[in-house]
Amino acid sequence: MLVDEMMTGSRPDWLRVPPDLNALAPRLWPRSARRDPDGVVSVGGVAVTEVAHRFATPAYLFDEAEFLARCAEFRAAFHDFDIFYAGKSFLCKAVARLVAGAGLNLDVCTGGELAVALAAGFPAERIVMHGNNKSAAELDRALRAGVGRIVVDSFDEITLLTELALAAGVRQTVLVRATVGVRADTHSHIATAHDDQKFGLSVTSGAAAEAVRRILAAGVLDLAGLHTHIGSQIFGTGEFAEAAHRAVALHAEIAHEHGVALPELSLGGGFGIAYVAPHDPVPPGVLAERLRTLVAKECAELGVAPPRLAIEPGRAISGPSGVTLYRVGVLKHLPGLRTYVGVDGGMSDNIRPPLYGGVYTAALGNRTSTAGPMLSRVVGKHCDAGDIVVPDEYLPADLAVGDLLVVPNTGAYCRSLSNNFNHVPRPPVLAVADGQVRVIIRGETEDDLLRLDVG
Repeated sequence: MLVDEMMTGSRPDWLRVPPDLNALAPRLWPRSARRDPDGVVSVGGVAVTEVAHRFATPAYLFDEAEFLARCAEFRAAFHDFDIFYAGKSFLCKAVARLVAGAGLNLDVCTGGELAVALAAGFPAERIVMHGNNKSAAELDRALRAGVGRIVVDSFDEITLLTELALAAGVRQTVLVRATVGVRADTHSHIATAHDDQKFGLSVTSGAAAEAVRRILAAGVLDLAGLHTHIGSQIFGTGEFAEAAHRAVALHAEIAHEHGVALPELSLGGGFGIAYVAPHDPVPPGVLAERLRTLVAKECAELGVAPPRLAIEPGRAISGPSGVTLYRVGVLKHLPGLRTYVGVDGGMSDNIRPPLYGGVYTAALGNRTSTAGPMLSRVVGKHCDAGDIVVPDEYLPADLAVGDLLVVPNTGAYCRSLSNNFNHVPRPPVLAVADGQVRVIIRGETEDDLLRLDVG
């Protein structure tokens, strides 16, 4: 549901009154989330009331055990793939260290993300660097750091990287980002494999094949393979299968034209998660088996050796690992429509709903309730009518000012896309595990904002 649809006063067809307003649906919450005997929600063994008391609200909670469990699930399912955690979904030094310890590689797409990874001591040779417009400085830093893979995205980048590699005396391993012409069934802002968008080199136009020719002819860069990525928050396997089919076809054309069996093929990421009840993501094991079977079959039919496959899960690992805690500050009951529940955060800590129609659920966090359901919309404190956190949800009718609300599945793209709209400081990220809480990203203060204002 997009933002303009949110503003009509209607509710989505899928929304139902839950049988128990106090229950935490397992598919939508971290495995450690529960209501304690006193009715308080806890995550990682830490009560949200304790978090609110010690750190105030809003606050991001990061469930370390959930994050590591999801890393392990992908590692087990894709045991014969290279797995690169997509740092753009959520990255900080603590997360980079968890990824390294879990045996996963890391995907970065800017100099800033690379700086975080290197500061955390992440092995550079296990990093792949993306980006559709990498600067010379970013590429030079990646070369000198010894980044394992750079995904080239344009002819201009091939030229620039070739010059920089020659100057640095480095033979850099690269992948060509191939735009395979598949339009994923997701929001247009996060669909990335159709031809009319900014990423990659088109397979249909022949640009991807020409990029391969230029790299091989120059003989400076070490071409390891192709990279595809069809988008984000995708539930089915059909689009992944079609993208793999087209990528393998190009892989075979390269082998036949150049006599080169490229050793790698990255199928990207974009695996969806369940934000609300109707969402039904494909389990990692099912997805892995379908992709490996398809690629093996396609390669056999085309007479080429199967390449080593790679994937780049981000949201599917970090998303369910995070929740956001808010405090209710105002209630506005609109008869015949809904109740607007104003909280102390909003689009500065979660811009996904106004940006591309992201949907979330929420639960009363500091107590249980026996009241009936109240159709609600959770909104933020910012001066923008699109400042919506949870577009549609049933909350207890006795919800009151001062209550705590907990929003699950905010571990991906909420902190990453956070901002200072209306000069609101960004909240802290608090790691919770085994009943302990620690700060992994300090919350901003007004002094932090003023420090940058040198005028």
